[in-house]
Amino acid sequence: MDIIFDQALVSGNRRRALKAFDPKATFLLDIAAEELASRLAIIERRFDSAVSLFDVTGEAATAALATGKVGDIQRVELAGAYRGNALATREAALEAPELPPASVNLVLSPLSLHLTNDTPGVLVQIRRALKPDGLLLAAIPGAGTLQELREVLLAAESEIHGGVSPRVIPFADVRDIGALLQRAGFALPVVDAETYTVRYDSLFDLMRDLRAMGMTNPLAARSRRPLTRRFFLRAAELYTERYSDADGRIRATFSIVYASGWAPHESQQKPLKPGSAKARLADALKATEVKLEK
Repeated sequence: MDIIFDQALVSGNRRRALKAFDPKATFLLDIAAEELASRLAIIERRFDSAVSLFDVTGEAATAALATGKVGDIQRVELAGAYRGNALATREAALEAPELPPASVNLVLSPLSLHLTNDTPGVLVQIRRALKPDGLLLAAIPGAGTLQELREVLLAAESEIHGGVSPRVIPFADVRDIGALLQRAGFALPVVDAETYTVRYDSLFDLMRDLRAMGMTNPLAARSRRPLTRRFFLRAAELYTERYSDADGRIRATFSIVYASGWAPHESQQKPLKPGSAKARLADALKATEVKLEK
């Protein structure tokens, strides 16, 4: 397994962000919580037991309870890296949530799976924790997130230092996430993405928000070379040149992939076997069938 993320730094970033808590910087968690709850609300069943994994503020768990579709929910959070509420909470590692087998009907994962080194392994743990016909609902930052910041940091570093190092973490695309769900053994996976554009006065305001979200660079292969004021000023100039609107404010893209998958159960729909169709497509389309020569 490749070590992409420094897990100690992931936890430390979140703890520092919560220590200087800025409620305005939780907008992505709020968006994810609202969207997961809206998707849960339209499912025609009730989930007696649920768990919310690493949602930091507890908003995803609270929003899920408000739908009336959840009986009981527990939070699992990184040690010291969460805000408390009235819900039962226990601490665990990001890649080892320690969920007992077949213990819950619903797992919520808001904005945490993108920081795991062994994402397939974590998904397998979640699938095993679900009772048959249990549901995973996840929100995962996806490809395109912070693409503008990635480009200007690379350009500024290449220009000033003659080389580049990773400054923005990699994000998976929709197809990759769908494939990971299937690989982990989930049935009926559904994956789609929503893109949100946030405007800032400058690069420095964007970076202030990222720090307040606990989203500063946690890459294991990050450069240890201190960055200079010259570097950041040049990056800010490039950002304004390339990604500003007519009023001078810059754009930052956040793409969130919403994914769902079910623990297999005999009651679920299954695809028909090849050759089992009882009607011809040509008849349904009222078309003439033309056989191709071999």
